[in-house]
Amino acid sequence: MSDKNWFLPKKADHLISPALLFYPDRIRENIEQMIRISGDPKRLWTHVKTHKNEQIIGMQLEAGIEKFKCSTLSEAELLGRCGVNEALLAMQPTSIHLETFLMLIHKYPNTGFSTLVDNYDTLSMISDQAKASGRTIRLWMDVNNGMNRTGIIPGDEALSLFGQMSSDPWIECMGIHVYDGHIHDPELERRSERCLEAMTPVLEMRDELLSRGLEIRTIIAGGSPTFALHAENKDLDLSPGTTLLWDAGYGNKFPDLPFKPAAALLSRIVSKPSPGLLCTDLGHKSVASEMGFPRVEFLNLESCDQISQSEEHLVLKCPNQEKLRISSVLFALPVHICPTVVKYDKAFIVVDNEFAGSWPISARDHDIEIKNQKRHD
Repeated sequence: MSDKNWFLPKKADHLISPALLFYPDRIRENIEQMIRISGDPKRLWTHVKTHKNEQIIGMQLEAGIEKFKCSTLSEAELLGRCGVNEALLAMQPTSIHLETFLMLIHKYPNTGFSTLVDNYDTLSMISDQAKASGRTIRLWMDVNNGMNRTGIIPGDEALSLFGQMSSDPWIECMGIHVYDGHIHDPELERRSERCLEAMTPVLEMRDELLSRGLEIRTIIAGGSPTFALHAENKDLDLSPGTTLLWDAGYGNKFPDLPFKPAAALLSRIVSKPSPGLLCTDLGHKSVASEMGFPRVEFLNLESCDQISQSEEHLVLKCPNQEKLRISSVLFALPVHICPTVVKYDKAFIVVDNEFAGSWPISARDHDIEIKNQKRHD
């Protein structure tokens, strides 16, 4: 089939809709682009939150990517099972999370697990638990450079916190983590200006720490929208995530980035409630709905407005679509792929427009398997 119809399997009648589809050839192309932009796969800490999938981790390992980021303990466990070299839990742990995190460190000694800290109380708690376990814990200082979600603001308090991390015998100080997810300007020049403006105080803080004789192994910076911009600074490591599967939201907003959509949703028309209206089965439970309309970009349906959504239904206003029948199959790109993937327990694989099995979405829970196994022992 033509590249225009890359998403279209030859037969889809056997699939219950809605369904999640992955396209491995396109995922490989996106991995190649990530490596090309970074200049070295060893600079990459790719985020698994987008796909939560063992096979996609394996594809990256084969391409030379050794380091990964994750947001949940189950994602961290998945990385341990896959045998990656480095796994950064990019979510500052509470006491109960730290207890489970230590279980992962013990269970998977060949993976270098690390996590984040942005305040003295949490640092003290982590140090105490590390001492009690007799095992050092690897930490990054999480820096807030404008997103105002987590992290410590660059300044005297951050300098002091990093110094305390570096001197603590139960802490292995890894470096600095900074995520600028608030920077998503469509216009490249403006995005570049804001990225530089946000990173300047972080780099100034780095220089001050180095002048005090403190070691900073690495700075991990950015997400997908700023990935290519941070790549220009060879002193930084990089942590894109959405780049692996891409989506309609980023694809339309950032045409300067060379990634291809590598995941889609299969849906069906379930009703035609009145003239000019179609109802599909892409409800809140099937596609991310935290943003406004549109929720998806349909690939084989034109000139339709998405006007309402409920748990199981997405209603479209579609003039001049009388030929479309109930049960017609539709294909769509989610506007936001990451919280869409987690709604599915598996993705059906499409290779050369043929179905080729399915891959599990393995890390959907917040708890971890080894903890559940311990409860039953």
